[in-house]
Amino acid sequence: MTCEGVSQLISTEPLPEKEAVWTKLVKKIYKDPNGVTRTWESAERTTRPTNCDIDGVGIVAIVEKETGPEIVLQKQYRPPIDKVVVELPAGLVDEGETAEEAAIRELKEETGYVAEVLETSPVMFNDPGFCNTNLRMVHVTVDMNRPENQDPRPQLEENEFIEVFLVRLADLWDECIKLEAQGYAIDARIANLAEGIEIAKKFGF
Repeated sequence: MTCEGVSQLISTEPLPEKEAVWTKLVKKIYKDPNGVTRTWESAERTTRPTNCDIDGVGIVAIVEKETGPEIVLQKQYRPPIDKVVVELPAGLVDEGETAEEAAIRELKEETGYVAEVLETSPVMFNDPGFCNTNLRMVHVTVDMNRPENQDPRPQLEENEFIEVFLVRLADLWDECIKLEAQGYAIDARIANLAEGIEIAKKFGF
C-alpha cells in the first residue's frame, strides 16, 4: 500500500546515453592469459573529480556510550532495487576535497553529526565485475558532549529522504537479520562489517 511520504517506483525503461548524468556504459576489450581477445560490458561513473583516485566515501561513524559503542546508520530508498536500504552514511567527493573532508561534510549533511577522523582505508571497489566505482572508508568518532551533537540537524537536499538511527556494534549482526526480515535491504558494507565483528567474536580477536 502506497501512502504519503513513501517512495514508489513508477517505471523502468532504457536510458538514452544523452540523458545519462551520472554514469555511462562501456565495452572493454582485453586479452585473457591465453591470448584470446574478449569483451566485457561495464559501467563507469562520470563524476569523479579531476586528479582524484576515488568517486566517494563511506563513513563508519562511532558514537561512544557507557553501554558500548554504537554505529550511525541510515535508511534510504534506492530506486535501482526498489527498496529502502539500510546503509552507512556516504557520498561523492567534491572537486578539491580529500576523502576525510568529504566524510566530515557528508556526515554533517546527512545526519547532522559533527565528527573527528580516526583513520582512512585503502581504496575499495564496490563491484569490480560490473563497474569501476570505488571509495575509501573513513572511520570517524562522534563526541556526544559537543554542543552540535546534542540536537543534530541534517542538511538534506530536496531529493534526499534519510532516516538516521544508531545500533550497538555488538548487536549489528542481529539487527541486520531483523531489519532484513522487516523488508529492508542491507548494504554490503554494513553486512561485511557485521560479519567481521561476528568472526572476531568467534575467534577471540
